[in-house]
Amino acid sequence: MHFVDKLAEIEARYEELTAQLSDAGVFADPQRYQKTAKSHAELREVVEKYREWKELKKSLDETKALHEDSSSDAEMKALAQEEMTGLTQKIELVEAELKILLLPRDPNDEKNVVLEIRAGTGGDEATLFAQELFRMYSRYAEAQRWRVEVLSTSVSGIGGLKEVIALVEGQKVYSKLKYESGVHRVQRVPATEQQGRIHTSAVSVVVLPEVDEVEIEIDPKEIRIDTFCSSGPGGQSVNTTYSAVRITHLPTSTVVSCQDEKSQIKNRAKAMRVLRSRLYEMKLQEQQKQLTEERRSMIGTGDRSEKIRTYNFPQNRVTDHRIGLTLHQLDRVMDGKLDEVVEALIAYYEAENLKQAAVTA
Repeated sequence: MHFVDKLAEIEARYEELTAQLSDAGVFADPQRYQKTAKSHAELREVVEKYREWKELKKSLDETKALHEDSSSDAEMKALAQEEMTGLTQKIELVEAELKILLLPRDPNDEKNVVLEIRAGTGGDEATLFAQELFRMYSRYAEAQRWRVEVLSTSVSGIGGLKEVIALVEGQKVYSKLKYESGVHRVQRVPATEQQGRIHTSAVSVVVLPEVDEVEIEIDPKEIRIDTFCSSGPGGQSVNTTYSAVRITHLPTSTVVSCQDEKSQIKNRAKAMRVLRSRLYEMKLQEQQKQLTEERRSMIGTGDRSEKIRTYNFPQNRVTDHRIGLTLHQLDRVMDGKLDEVVEALIAYYEAENLKQAAVTA
């Protein structure tokens, strides 16, 4: 395995960081300690896997020696051969896992996300499905022990969601949700349909990594802030104070509104978080346009206007068109049990990245 030297360097760095965490000087400096602990945690998984690989290699060498020992009888040699086969298979599996762990990491994987869901074609039926998708992601987030905070909502006349924007906070949120961006199509018989005809509606989902002020600086001169009264379904006034906030980023004409809080200050803070994430996404897309077509396909997750998934209710079927995955467990998926879909997407894109790494190596 040609990357053993690299793994040995990583292990040495990990041990160095372990020693620093026990150092009184580092412990006395909270900022330095936090930075050291973060670096230590980032290396832990690959170091533990490397140590597992070393133990397996050691066991294989010992078993080979036993197999080649002239004093071993036929039965002992047969047992050694069987064990060598099993150890070799385990080593190959661990090496494959190590190759994935050594791939360049998406710098956004550890981040919280801004989740935006909007009803598309399909009228009222689309707003109802948007509401169900938000429930699906909320249930999934709950199972992952993430926190979901609604930043903005727009409700339809029948109680569906025209739009919802939420912040999802927790461990490695972006790494698991980043492949959800795109058009989600639903096929089912609406409750209002008298003749039992299947209708097709669409909902768009956008997942943005949340960024802080250091990563995206917004010049106060480049934004316009308007305040207005919050409104509910049908346009009726929810309160008589100007607590709702609309922020316009003048250079890009990006508009963000937030009215869920009764406090104008809180709404403004929430709107700024969404604005920063949208501007960061624009920045990333601009960078990707400058890359080659082949490389961009490895980094990007596809056109956001592209249909990525179909939810067919009559057949209890969900299909992800990017990876050809079909599950006849739509009821479970809509209840937030997304693990099988999420893990399949991660595995697919990791395999694509490995192919790209092999081409450029």
